[in-house]
Amino acid sequence: MIDPHVHLRDWRQAAKETLSHGMEVALEAGIDELFDMPNTDPPLTERSLILKRLEDARVANPTMRYHLFAGLSADRDQVFAVVHLAKQLFPQVIGLKLFAGHSTGNMGLVDEQLQRSVYGWLAQADYQGVVAIHAEKESLLHGEREDLKDASTHSLARPVEAEVVSVVDQLRFSEEAGFKGHLHVCHLSSTEALHRIEQAKKKGRRVSCAVTPHHVLLNMLDAKDAALGARMNPPLRSETERSALFAALLEGRIDWIETDHAPHTLADKLAGASGIPGFSGLLLLVKAMIERGADEKLLRSLLGERVLQVFGLPSRPISIPAYDTLCSLSQTACEAYPYDSYANFRLR
Repeated sequence: MIDPHVHLRDWRQAAKETLSHGMEVALEAGIDELFDMPNTDPPLTERSLILKRLEDARVANPTMRYHLFAGLSADRDQVFAVVHLAKQLFPQVIGLKLFAGHSTGNMGLVDEQLQRSVYGWLAQADYQGVVAIHAEKESLLHGEREDLKDASTHSLARPVEAEVVSVVDQLRFSEEAGFKGHLHVCHLSSTEALHRIEQAKKKGRRVSCAVTPHHVLLNMLDAKDAALGARMNPPLRSETERSALFAALLEGRIDWIETDHAPHTLADKLAGASGIPGFSGLLLLVKAMIERGADEKLLRSLLGERVLQVFGLPSRPISIPAYDTLCSLSQTACEAYPYDSYANFRLR
């Protein structure tokens, strides 16, 4: 299986996870290819750090198929430099990442005019690869609505509207700038955002979207259980949204599943950090989908084949763990982290 959205930490965040540990757990879970995100500490926004990360990953586990996204910043020269690097080092540098709102790592490019400029620079540099988007509109976030003692309020602070409007913005800004690449909307949490992406696809836009296990297995009421530590960006949504996204996944309306694997220490989680380990949740989701009638063709597409197609990687077999082993593998993955939101989770 391929997980095209992970945060393997390491470096100054080695207390949360090391590259070696993340890759080892992923392989035990049946995941043999990872796409790492750039909001590391320090972030993956310049050549020397990107090259160091690639070498560190090779040393940590040479059997893992490892790629990374280079981060986009507000600096025109930096954007041109990472475009050049992405072209030079593809597929090790698998694409570029734009945080259209602040999340863990504070890499958000939240100003609308700046977002337009970035797409213009990408067009000028003739970048035609994938730009992965964290879509939350900063001006529509309401931090004052959040109670750190109740993670369900995280959805009030970062409402569905912020995701939907940001998705619409990114589609419009990129088109107006003449961007010829592929937009990928990460960790979709709302059906309205999915609808906007489907409309864009019908118009011939190069755009895709993915869901995480937590957004289709858990809802915002689950976040009331402090033992789950279920705070992430974007947040868990209503049961109506959760069940509708799960249905859309089974209907083949979503391009792939990505875990957004993002471990923290127990102390970080208790202090309100956003992000949860994802490998155990992926296995629970595969089990749930099989129980609800998903066939092997759909699972192979969601767990790797569509990713290979969109990113222009060579076709290869995608292996799915056997049904009767999924729960035991998930339990092993849970035990690998000091705080895994799925440790106390039971499927509905």
